[in-house]
Amino acid sequence: MISVIRSNDRGAANFGWLDSKHTFSFGNYYNPKQMGFGNLRVINEDRVQPAKGFGTHGHRDMEIISYVISGALEHKDSMGNGSIIQAGDVQRMTAGTGVQHSEFNHSNTGVVHFLQIWILPETKSLPPGYEQKHFSNDQKKNTLHLIGSRDARDGSLTIHQDVDLYAAMLEPGMTLSHAFPQGRSGWIQVVRGHISLNDQKLSVGDGAAIHPIDVLEVTADSESEILLFDMA
Repeated sequence: MISVIRSNDRGAANFGWLDSKHTFSFGNYYNPKQMGFGNLRVINEDRVQPAKGFGTHGHRDMEIISYVISGALEHKDSMGNGSIIQAGDVQRMTAGTGVQHSEFNHSNTGVVHFLQIWILPETKSLPPGYEQKHFSNDQKKNTLHLIGSRDARDGSLTIHQDVDLYAAMLEPGMTLSHAFPQGRSGWIQVVRGHISLNDQKLSVGDGAAIHPIDVLEVTADSESEILLFDMA
């Protein structure tokens, strides 16, 4: 079964400096039917205006992943990390026992566009942690490239949960298949473009829960970028 959340059905918040779309309940957007999917709790698509951003604030007991689509995001945290996260970069922050951090648009001229993803960790009160890696367009071209996993295999980021996170950038007409082991489910998020998901049409901003399906087929109807979560 494939259950789709259309882009236009997401929650929305616009504060002038921030334009955010919420796939699942977040902040002032509450939908009791959309509280997450498995251990996937938040997918926010954020656009932050030049030199603006989120002031210092705290998190606990969450795996927070930032996937930058365009622009550059400036990050600082109470662990002493300070970094610039650019398009193609993926950041994982383990909030664990507690982290304070801030995120700002690094540019004074252009908008930064990114996905903020929260995953519930398998263990509470983990030591706070930080990781950032770059995954090139070539690595993601016409393949599901692993960018996050529980065991950090194949050069992926560590996610403290039984989740494999893949990214793909697809040329028009390209079809990819993914087999789900028994007992696992998935989530697809369309970052850019238009795809067919087992013959169901999805467009940019759409997301879909996948359960139970043995084999998923994704065909790019235009130049497209997707994220695939394979979860216990």
